[in-house]
Amino acid sequence: MREVQIVKEPVELYKILKFEGLASSGGEAKSIIAEGQVQLNGEVETRKRKKIVSGDIIEFGQEKLLIKMVG
Repeated sequence: MREVQIVKEPVELYKILKFEGLASSGGEAKSIIAEGQVQLNGEVETRKRKKIVSGDIIEFGQEKLLIKMVG
């Protein structure tokens, strides 16, 4: 599991996929989410703008991301 540090809460789900390099653009990230390929805390998440906070776990493909608040 990879730790992703955020400096403010909440962060929209598609932005995390984009900034972590799991999608090449915001548009691609939104498509991936809309197609049901992303899990949030063990459940399929299709809301592109779902607010992500510290402690959330995002899964996509072989990647598993743990969100941590910094500061």
